Amino acid sequence: MKNTKYDFETVIERNNTNCLKWDLFDDDLPMWVADMDFRVAPAIEKAIQTRAAHPIYGYTVVPDGLFESYINWWDRRYGLKMKKDDMAYSMGVMPSISSMIRCLTDVGDEILIQTPVYHVFFYVIEDNNRKVLENELIYENGEYRIDFDDLDEKLSRVKMMILCNPHNPVGKIWSKEDLDLIGKLCKKHDVILISDEIHCDLTDPGVKYNHFKPMNNVIRCLSPSKSFNVAGFQSSIVHATNSELLDKVKTQMHIDNSSSCNVFASAAVMAAYDESEEWLEELKEVLYENKQIVKEYLASELPVIKLVECDATYLLWLDCSALNVSSKVLSGFLRSNQGLFLSAGIDFGKNGDNFLRMNIACPQELLRDGLGRLKAGITALTIIKR
Repeated sequence: MKNTKYDFETVIERNNTNCLKWDLFDDDLPMWVADMDFRVAPAIEKAIQTRAAHPIYGYTVVPDGLFESYINWWDRRYGLKMKKDDMAYSMGVMPSISSMIRCLTDVGDEILIQTPVYHVFFYVIEDNNRKVLENELIYENGEYRIDFDDLDEKLSRVKMMILCNPHNPVGKIWSKEDLDLIGKLCKKHDVILISDEIHCDLTDPGVKYNHFKPMNNVIRCLSPSKSFNVAGFQSSIVHATNSELLDKVKTQMHIDNSSSCNVFASAAVMAAYDESEEWLEELKEVLYENKQIVKEYLASELPVIKLVECDATYLLWLDCSALNVSSKVLSGFLRSNQGLFLSAGIDFGKNGDNFLRMNIACPQELLRDGLGRLKAGITALTIIKR
């Protein structure tokens, strides 16, 4: 690993900390859920320790400084001019989307998503008694693209579309042309577009992120939780320039009790956006190096598995179609045989069944351990199949 100012090499013991990733199951090496095994930026750690030093942890209001941190971050990095009046605080992106579904669609409505996609999109739609409508992405020559003819037809049937940009799990940043066309089609069919941009900061070094431009029918969901590994503080914002839409969402989030602020959340968010940009840039270099390690390892040691090229997120999408094994069977075998937990592609939609998702946001010691377990597991499975 290149010389770094911050520590991305130390393996930190996370067992017995009520950690979803490491404590929920008994796997030796969990590389599934999207959080990082890196220590947070020093400024965030310091901010939390400072707040914790005050001995009272009562109800908390959202300070103006939190909104200013978002405004300055998005202006500085992406040229997006946001106003506080166009923003609403929420406990998380998925609680926000759940509230939007309840207040902007009706029971029984179809909601469009682009599969394979983040599996919780399915749950949040179905748990709210709506129906999933899939605009399946086209996978050709190792790349994904949007089927715009299918999208045009299906948008005529829905009130809402949920966009994932950068896309989880395929790691793709949608082009400006793609976003413009999606916007035009949503406007044509009077569809509300929910843009989940939670992974936006985690691009490869030197790669530009394309955000959805403000439009009357667009609601943007933002959070530092993935970029700075602070998901446990449950903090996000909703941004919409349409005040009527935003007011409906605010009202619903109030009804859902999802707009209150964790006592530590604002300190973490402001320390991330105001003081930790250098840490993020170094993180991006580390993640890119990890991607190259995986790419080279698969090419030399495990060519039966193909890495889908990506330019964002720390989640790799592995094409395992040559094995001719369902992703549930493959994921289960790796867990039972090697203690390695990768996400089964079928969880992201039926067109993901030839894939596994691998989280590489970890020290290289853990990454190389995971790759070794992956090879050993695939080798064992191949022997069994003969």
